[in-house]
Amino acid sequence: MRERAHRDTATDPVAAADAWFLAHGLTYFVPEKRAAVRDSMRARRVLPFLALVLLLATGAGGLLAWTADQLTLGPATLASLLGVAALCYALTALHAAPIVRWALGRTFESLRTLLPMTTRALPLLLLFITFLFINTEVWQVASNLTVGQLWLAVLLFIGLAVGFLLVRLPEEVDRTDDDVDDALLLAACRGTPLAAAAEELVADESADPAAYAEVTGLERWNLVLVLLIVQAVQVLLVAFSVFVFLMVFGSLIMTPAVMDAWLTAPTHSVPGFDSISVALVQVSVFLASFSGLYLTVSTVTDETYREQFFGSVVSELERAVGVRAVYLAVRARG
Repeated sequence: MRERAHRDTATDPVAAADAWFLAHGLTYFVPEKRAAVRDSMRARRVLPFLALVLLLATGAGGLLAWTADQLTLGPATLASLLGVAALCYALTALHAAPIVRWALGRTFESLRTLLPMTTRALPLLLLFITFLFINTEVWQVASNLTVGQLWLAVLLFIGLAVGFLLVRLPEEVDRTDDDVDDALLLAACRGTPLAAAAEELVADESADPAAYAEVTGLERWNLVLVLLIVQAVQVLLVAFSVFVFLMVFGSLIMTPAVMDAWLTAPTHSVPGFDSISVALVQVSVFLASFSGLYLTVSTVTDETYREQFFGSVVSELERAVGVRAVYLAVRARG
């Protein structure tokens, strides 16, 4: 069976293109994989899993809230476990693992661009966050949050950021597949199993492979997921940099006398770290997660940030759209 698959990949451009799609995080571009994903998204598959997760997550959240005597730990635990369960289901049943693996690899390969990207994104962000950091009201609000309330606030910021990206990132895909021409098709297929097929189709005046460029359905969401992962990792790294900065900056300027004057209740040190107060950690976590939301919105709405954060993957989007158009044209020819 393996020998036959190897021969098919070597001689059949469609089979070779399927293998290329799978190796480049484009799982949903393969028809067989799309069919399996659609089956896994049916109610008869999803609802029993969702019911089991809700039962277990509700029990765990209620037990944790009762043990810690913090009511807000219940919904925070429930929301977190639902998110983890959805991620696990997507990675396994929905065959998203190759997509996530490729997107993460592509992101970490381009870490060398993180420093110039950070130097552009951080100055204005740090100026804004530092102004909030030395604000009495922010310290009073953040330091009085329970663990459950802070957890819910962070989850709220994450949910808003992801929701905003899911609304705006499809526009990036639409912008890419609107500008497909013969030159892009040839450039996209260069070095892929469909290079020869692309040249043949472009040379054939009766063929119009660019007509297959529009990406819809699961294939569109495949590209959106790649963009989402790349964006999330970059924003997470910048938000972590903000957290480290606030911890260092706060350790230098937020003396016990200042905190006693600002806070309505006495603060305590983190166990094992006498020089770090719990209030400083809470304020830093709160502002770092807020900065992640702020940066997420800025990278999509601001052209300068958008080019910096998405520039590294635009070429990958163009190649995926171009190869897919030729792939569909070849399949249409039979």
